[in-house]
Amino acid sequence: MLRQTLAAAALLLPFGLLAQGRDLPDFADLAEKQGPAVVNISTTSTVRGNQELPPGAEDDPFFDFFRRFGPPQPREYEARSLGSGFLISDDGYLLTNSHVVEAADDITVKLTDKREFKAKVIGSDKRTDVALLKIEAYGLQHVQIGDPVKLRVGEWVVAIGAPFGFENSVTAGIVSAKGRSLPQETFVPFIQTDVAINPGNSGGPLFNLKGEVVGMNSMIFSRTGGFMGVSFAIPIDVAMDIANQLRATGRISRGRIGVVIQEVTKELADSFGLPKATGALVNSVEKGGPADKAGIQASDVILKFDNKDVASSNELPRIVASTKPGAKVTVQVWRKGERKDLALTVGETPEERGSKRSQSKKAPGDAAAKAGLTLSELSADQRRELNIAGGVLVENAEGAAARAGIRRGDVILALNNQEIKSVEELNRLLASGDKARSVALLVKRGDASIYVPLRLGAN
Repeated sequence: MLRQTLAAAALLLPFGLLAQGRDLPDFADLAEKQGPAVVNISTTSTVRGNQELPPGAEDDPFFDFFRRFGPPQPREYEARSLGSGFLISDDGYLLTNSHVVEAADDITVKLTDKREFKAKVIGSDKRTDVALLKIEAYGLQHVQIGDPVKLRVGEWVVAIGAPFGFENSVTAGIVSAKGRSLPQETFVPFIQTDVAINPGNSGGPLFNLKGEVVGMNSMIFSRTGGFMGVSFAIPIDVAMDIANQLRATGRISRGRIGVVIQEVTKELADSFGLPKATGALVNSVEKGGPADKAGIQASDVILKFDNKDVASSNELPRIVASTKPGAKVTVQVWRKGERKDLALTVGETPEERGSKRSQSKKAPGDAAAKAGLTLSELSADQRRELNIAGGVLVENAEGAAARAGIRRGDVILALNNQEIKSVEELNRLLASGDKARSVALLVKRGDASIYVPLRLGAN
């Protein structure tokens, strides 16, 4: 009987722990000591929509008149969201995810001692999903920063946050992988864990067993919307680099070299004579860009950048982005069966377009607003980055615009083959259009351009 009991216990414990006579880790001290440095973040934002008629209104004799001829009734309502964060200094600086505070009109930070403070956004970076906030408080307990480079796959880690609003909840698991690349997330080598992360945990800290923060919990992979055993954290060195730049200058400076790259497969490596599938294959080079000036050519395979090995194509954007603009570096490429070193001066990536809320233009009387569009002007740098002469940025799409398939981040280039240079021009053309017919909007989305039919009287 005793033998059966021991065998059952062995199945319940992680491999090797029972054989070594070790107990499972105790997280109680860590949670008690580090919990006060973790905060709960609640935000409110004003969302504008169109007031729907209440149920039964169709029985009113004037219903059909107002439905056909009455203007949409503006409606504003307050949207609330929850997230987590953690203090990085005793004078009130704290980190959270950019998506937690995006578009927030009001941000409240609640400490474990129940004190609440209004927070100011010092700056945020959508590309890494990191935001730096400040509250007016002093003598606060803050976290200790660890080194995610030393983190090992299989190591125990602990998350503290507010899933579904349950403050200071503690969950634990192990590091499943390091340096994960996710679609559209080229600047962050994510830490993958099996720590239970749910809505509300976003922006909270990931601790190692020393009680040091090694990551910021950011997202999960899920087919249901809830936790399924795969969660991702931003390495704390990436988050702190962003925070330090935001605190010092209020903006993020990233390097760029002006190339389009792809992964090197085994077949491509064989065709280029590479000993193994490594590096980043250059598809095209921006004319006049830093890579072009350095002599990099299409079909080159970048093997090293600034003495750092480029093991795969997804590593190159991170390495380049973390290099200071203006720095002179050596790039090693594979060309025609041999290695070649080139001198390159790193350029600077334009700032994220549409990141300033003050640029948004949407007034109740605007034709674009009536169609469900919130628009902003593109700066000269943004147009240069997109290689376009005109166009306006879609900040938000709802109503008729959303139903037509227009999305946030799209750039509207033309209306019925007439180029758009400004928000004012697009509003004028929309206002003069036939409300009984659709207009054709030429929309740039990523590297592709498509025509989208928008019916003006359908909102």
